[in-house]
Amino acid sequence: MEKGLPVGSRAVMLFAACLIAACSKEGGGGPTAGEAVDLAGQAAEAGYLIGHRQGERLQEEFGTSIDGEALAAGLADGLAGAPPRVPEAQGQAALEAILAERRAAAGAAGMEFLARNAERVEVEVLPSGLQYEVLVAAEGPTPNADSRVTTHYEGRLIDDTVFDSSVARGSPASFRLNQVIAGWTEALQLMSPGAKWRLFIPSELAYGERGAGQLIGPHATLVFDVELISIDD
Repeated sequence: MEKGLPVGSRAVMLFAACLIAACSKEGGGGPTAGEAVDLAGQAAEAGYLIGHRQGERLQEEFGTSIDGEALAAGLADGLAGAPPRVPEAQGQAALEAILAERRAAAGAAGMEFLARNAERVEVEVLPSGLQYEVLVAAEGPTPNADSRVTTHYEGRLIDDTVFDSSVARGSPASFRLNQVIAGWTEALQLMSPGAKWRLFIPSELAYGERGAGQLIGPHATLVFDVELISIDD
């Protein structure tokens, strides 16, 4: 929601197993994803934690687009101090191509979602491309772009993954409307206290090509349930 805020378990387990295999004294071979490994001792526990964390990051960024065996080989070579077997420029170009494909896929999925959603009679579509559905109607004053407001909200990706929720935290959020993403700034100025809307926000009115945090990727379309509790100034 704020401007500055920054898909399977198999890939995560594969990367962790690859890391342990690469760190082993024997080198090469190593367990496959999900296979039992010896995690006793500080070195193994620390290695697994590092692998798991990095695997989660890689999964979020690349999905299943990375070859697990090649990943293990690169990791083993790096830990051993061996020179890379793929030229740096060539590997970087491959990375950028994969990321470009994933960004394009995310953008296409978002546009398809919004096109289908716009056909629903409950949904209003604004000229900016922002879509909203009124869940609870309310009448009264509305904020302006400089207003400070208090809201409850829950944010989801179009696959229903929840990435942020003031409701789950049990703590409403207060902020000025000119300090949040453009989709929120536009929508909240149309709402009165007591209203609750579901917002469908195109990426260009959200976090665009940069994404945010670990869950909101580049060109992600976002869905927010937003309740305007009060206008505070």
